Amino acid sequence: MEAAKAKAKARGVEPGVRRGRITGGGAGANGQSPRRRRWSGPGADTRDPQPLGRLASRLAVDRGWNTRLANGQVFGHWARLVGEEVAEHAQPVALKDGELTVRASSTAWATQLRLLQSQLLTKIAAGVGHGVVKRMRIQGPTAPSWRKGPRHVPGRGPRDTYG
Repeated sequence: MEAAKAKAKARGVEPGVRRGRITGGGAGANGQSPRRRRWSGPGADTRDPQPLGRLASRLAVDRGWNTRLANGQVFGHWARLVGEEVAEHAQPVALKDGELTVRASSTAWATQLRLLQSQLLTKIAAGVGHGVVKRMRIQGPTAPSWRKGPRHVPGRGPRDTYG
């Protein structure tokens, strides 16, 4: 028995541990190594079917899409992240380098969003992850543009309309 243990130790195999069955010859027709089992067995194996979510997340990590997916979640789940009432009056416009630009429906809502900014950032971080949105830029509604056509005369615009 001692001789068998010494022989196993010399081969680099732990005594008492059985190794898988070795098939004959070199690599098979399917390109597998000769020592690889051809069956999955009852335990987990990399060849077993994987859940679609796990495969999609692995693909996103391998391709470097995680930041884009997180950015898309901010836009896709906006109402869930900030609440229905805020979502009715504010829409995300752009997310670049951690700065989320939000356009409010009125100047009053823009002021309200500026006051709620820290709470909104906390809610967004809880929903999509920390570091995705670091700061917010809140804009009011855009004023109408009086610049029409390809030619434009510089100046203040029509003065008789607004006194």
